[in-house]
Amino acid sequence: MTEDFSPEIVAFCCHYCAYAAADLAGSLRLEYPPSIKIIKLPCSGKYDPIYALKAFEEGADGVMVAG
Repeated sequence: MTEDFSPEIVAFCCHYCAYAAADLAGSLRLEYPPSIKIIKLPCSGKYDPIYALKAFEEGADGVMVAG
């Protein structure tokens, strides 16, 4: 394992909670790693585990669901 490894993370975020927080962080010019990809969901209750399987299939190293 190399020291410059940066895991690709897919974050499924609720529109009203976690996505709003990520949007606010962007507005405040706060930075987070570019290897984190945020996917907005209408609600975390709409999350389906098939989304995680698809993310891993497409090369993600990790998946996060935030509500």
